[in-house]
Amino acid sequence: MLQAKTKKPVQWQTYGRLVRYARPYLPRLIVGMACGALFGGSMTGMLAAARGVLGQVFPESAGAGMGDLPAEAAAGGVLGQMFQISNFSSLLVMLGILLAFGLLRGVGQFFGDYFIEWVGNRVVMDLRVLTFTHLQDLSVRFFSQRKTGELISRTLNDSMMIERAVSSVLGDLVKQPFVLLGAVAYALFLDARLTLGMLVLFPVCIVPVALFGRRVRRYARHGQERLAELVSIMQETLSGIRIVRAFGMEAYEIGRVRGQCRLFFSRIMRVTIAKAAIEPLIVFISMAGLALVLLYARWARMPAEDFITFALAAVVMYEPVKKLSKIHMHVQQTSAAADRIFEILDTPPLIRDAAATRSLTLPLQQIVFEKVSFEYDPGQPVLRGIDFAVRAGERVALVGSSGAGKTTLVNLLPRFYDVSAGRILINGCDLRELRLADLRSRIGLVTQDTFLFNDTVAANIAYGSGALPRGEIEAAARRAHAHDFITQMPAGYDTVIGERGVRLSGGQCQRLAIARAILRNPPILILDEATSALDTESERLVQAALDEVMAGRTVFAIAHRLSTIAHCDKIVVLDQGRIVEIGAHAELLAGGGAYRRLHEMQFK
Repeated sequence: MLQAKTKKPVQWQTYGRLVRYARPYLPRLIVGMACGALFGGSMTGMLAAARGVLGQVFPESAGAGMGDLPAEAAAGGVLGQMFQISNFSSLLVMLGILLAFGLLRGVGQFFGDYFIEWVGNRVVMDLRVLTFTHLQDLSVRFFSQRKTGELISRTLNDSMMIERAVSSVLGDLVKQPFVLLGAVAYALFLDARLTLGMLVLFPVCIVPVALFGRRVRRYARHGQERLAELVSIMQETLSGIRIVRAFGMEAYEIGRVRGQCRLFFSRIMRVTIAKAAIEPLIVFISMAGLALVLLYARWARMPAEDFITFALAAVVMYEPVKKLSKIHMHVQQTSAAADRIFEILDTPPLIRDAAATRSLTLPLQQIVFEKVSFEYDPGQPVLRGIDFAVRAGERVALVGSSGAGKTTLVNLLPRFYDVSAGRILINGCDLRELRLADLRSRIGLVTQDTFLFNDTVAANIAYGSGALPRGEIEAAARRAHAHDFITQMPAGYDTVIGERGVRLSGGQCQRLAIARAILRNPPILILDEATSALDTESERLVQAALDEVMAGRTVFAIAHRLSTIAHCDKIVVLDQGRIVEIGAHAELLAGGGAYRRLHEMQFK
């Protein structure tokens, strides 16, 4: 699990960093703000128009009572009063103005919401792509120390949390201040003393937000961690479904998922409690303020239209106060998710191009391991003082017991890891001085655990080689002894083979991987126990394909079956990270050392 920073940043700093990703879309943000200003201004206009309409509908003469009006007007109630107004056209004008401001409000709200939501969702999309791109730059060591499910959860689920909050917070910050300022300004125009008294209550609304904000941030982070663990368990279980069923562990895995779901539910409900407590408190404070307003209106004998308009202004003010007071809580929740994403983005790539890189010159002449040592953890060396040279075109076999360091040694060639001491030279140039893309394009890799993508056969063979004609793909498949079984598949080369090639046998997967290596045509080839997990017939076919791909290349082959490496030019015997023997097959057998003991153990 990624470690949290020793000193957590202030939530607004995290949110500010998040908002900086909106800079490329500043024009849309400005348009959204302008629409927010239109929305706020139209609300103020609607209040002013509403006061004018109320003044026309309830003229001051109405205070004398219904008995002073004509009988038909009294009988008609409000409608009757309206038609007794001498200046009926002015009422129609005021109603038209009210409707116009209502239309402007709708236009401002629609376009404001659209542009702000667009920016918010685009920021989140960019953040997801940036996170995934950064993951591609991180070393293999990083992934060996993290759970795949957790990284997926951080990239998708945490950004989903940000997606909701960024759009919501930006939308409220753009619209609600204009609404609040307009309503306050108009309320001050109606009655300054009453408005100032009511504004005293606004800071009180911040108190519950401050009380519950920290809890929201803490429990939101805990919830995201539990969700990441849940995704990790599901990813492991579904990937290993055959093992789960073979060992009858369905109930155990269900129990693990149920436990994580309960923990996630518990944390989310704590966030919900904290968020749900805010609005009732604000409503209670607002009701207390309304009671005071009513007492003041009674004492000051406010005209009916002024009181009703002031009440409408108070209602208009309530919504932005409520939403703006919740912004702090949204920022807390967003920052908890953003922190987890920024922890990935702030992880520096350990394997990167040097400041001054060099191109790998061809043809390949020699590869030299010069006093190479390596350790995964400080003080625990896996390789010690590895010294040997390989000429171009040589086939080198690496043998030894499990844990001797064979796979680690070949993983240093494509710089999946960097050496802890010493250096590896290709044509006299240190690997760390070569461009990574240039180096890895010269290396082909075929492993025991072949990885194929949920794509067509042709796409898997051409993976890493770009768009190539079908003829070249088929030629590579023929050389890998894969063409015959491919043509027997339902759609031939266009057959989708499922995740990790689940629809193919082990031997078929290996031959597709070999075809991929043949098409890439690398001068250096790494074979990591490519035939160890196959039956005799599949091994024969795969070995024939390997003979095709090894022709004319410099090969590093790891094999437990010594019969498959007897033809190699050089055999390097490793024991506990050191080279104990090196030489040809016959030479090592005659020497009576570690290689001969391994050979005798295997063939007795």
